[in-house]
Amino acid sequence: MCRNIKTLHNFDPPVTDEEIRAASLQFVRKISGFNKPSKANEGAFVAAIDEIAGASARFLRSLETNAPSRNREEEAAKAKARAAERFGA
Repeated sequence: MCRNIKTLHNFDPPVTDEEIRAASLQFVRKISGFNKPSKANEGAFVAAIDEIAGASARFLRSLETNAPSRNREEEAAKAKARAAERFGA
């Protein structure tokens, strides 16, 4: 499940709120063990996603780097090449 969480720092264009929320959803799913919570746990599940997304956004905004921004397309191509090597074509 957490393999779907991508690095969000130092990209051009910068990370979007939707990307931060998607990573937060994956994190909450992983630590809770729920892919979809029951009705009884739905409020806590959504609240956790919101809190983690907020903390993640603040954290990403506070990071500083001297490295050049990474290109999303180049990084995706590298990941695809690694997957092809690992799992075959």
